[in-house]
Amino acid sequence: MKKSTIWFLTITMVLTFIGLIYVQFLYMSSMVRMRNDQFDENVSRSLYAVSVMLEQIEAKHYLEENLPAVEDFTAVKTAGSGEGVAMKFTTQSGITGNLTLEGSQSQISSIRSSSRPSGLGSNQTPSDPAKLHGQYLYQRGLLDEVILKIISQSSSRPIAQRADSALVRSLLHSELANTGVDIPFDFAVTNRYHTIIYRTAGFPLASAKALRDNPYIYSTVLFPNDPSTRINYLSVYFPTRRNYIFSSIKFMVPSMMFTFIMLLIFIYAIMTAFKQKKVNEMKTDFINNMTHELKTPISSISLAGQMLADPAVRKSETMMKHVSDVIQDDTRRLRFLVETVLQMSLYYQQQQVLNLTDVNANEAISSIAHNFKLKVEKYGGKLTTNLCAPNARVEVDEMHFTNVIFNLLDNAVKYRRKDVPMQLSISTSNTSAGRLRIEIADNGIGIKRDDLTKIFDKFYRVSTGNRHDVKGFGLGLAYVKKMVGDFRGEISVESEVGVGTRFVITLPVLTGKNDSE
Repeated sequence: MKKSTIWFLTITMVLTFIGLIYVQFLYMSSMVRMRNDQFDENVSRSLYAVSVMLEQIEAKHYLEENLPAVEDFTAVKTAGSGEGVAMKFTTQSGITGNLTLEGSQSQISSIRSSSRPSGLGSNQTPSDPAKLHGQYLYQRGLLDEVILKIISQSSSRPIAQRADSALVRSLLHSELANTGVDIPFDFAVTNRYHTIIYRTAGFPLASAKALRDNPYIYSTVLFPNDPSTRINYLSVYFPTRRNYIFSSIKFMVPSMMFTFIMLLIFIYAIMTAFKQKKVNEMKTDFINNMTHELKTPISSISLAGQMLADPAVRKSETMMKHVSDVIQDDTRRLRFLVETVLQMSLYYQQQQVLNLTDVNANEAISSIAHNFKLKVEKYGGKLTTNLCAPNARVEVDEMHFTNVIFNLLDNAVKYRRKDVPMQLSISTSNTSAGRLRIEIADNGIGIKRDDLTKIFDKFYRVSTGNRHDVKGFGLGLAYVKKMVGDFRGEISVESEVGVGTRFVITLPVLTGKNDSE
């Protein structure tokens, strides 16, 4: 798949996920807003209903206090063998009277439950129009008296009596439940300055401004017909309002979480795809370089074989020695290349078995440097050693340890500068933490800062213009880092373009031992 296609799919999918999350967020916001509006409407309706009911209860109180009280109901036989009811009553001023109603029990029962008795005498019947008119005028006078009393006296009664806390709680609970708001609440009654007159235990204590601005407190006017100087308010507080609002959309939270997880998985998959594509490109480069590396020794050996077929060459000892050296060198080179590939194959298949032994690093590095010095001098360079670590005993696999040092030295030769004599140095020392420090430094072309974090990756090769101008597979430093890690050590690199590179390896030393043992 082309890189541009991967980028196109990535951008498309990311925009799709962002759009999906945005739509879910808009839906949640709309649901919360609708739920808030519904909650506000239900609470306002309930508070209004409580206010009206308190007014009705107060009116009933005054009616019961001032209208005549019926003392007795007696079933009687009326003229013509009809049925009826005789009622005896007393007015607030002490006037007594009797009223007789004709009709069946079922007809009269509705009147008994909804009407008050009149001031008619025992011999008067409701069928007398003049008497009914007098009864009407009497009852109207009583009602007018009650209304005047409500207007003039009711607002002067203490609000705690007019709106009893137990009654208010019962009414609030009933009305809120009827509108579907069945959650805990606390309430308070305040005056026109929003100063609390009485409150329940959970109602928040706050200033008047704080009570007005609190979005969780709802208020309504109590007895709105009272004079403005005596206006009172009923305020209700819902401590769990937020949970109630969001409980309706809690099912959306897992949906958004799953969408977000899918986005993360997609991003990870895309990153993996890019990484795999890069690895594939490196593998292709590796195959090309390996082919290039193998062609040279194979061609040299083939040419040497052809020379051996020439009788003149066989007669000359000098030519025979030269051809023999070529065959040996190129055979050794081929063997090294094959071993390197096999080592990396075993390493990445986790099948590498280490034969850890006690090794004197000073002696091992000295032997490697001695053999490598000829190669350095061949290019007009100089290899210096300063192996002065007092304790250089380390537990490593000697073969792999030798390959690690050889790889670093070989890289220094490969990436040398052509315009100056090569300077290569190896030194050992002990750190304050009791570890062995091995330092390999050169004055080569250096490594760019962007490449420093990648040089230990498999197949990665620092570009020098021509991909094949420096022999190698991009496996050497990956192998070095892996082996140093298996030896329980660490490796770091410092480099400056045009100045040189310094590799530092630190390994744990064997305690209780030194070079003299």
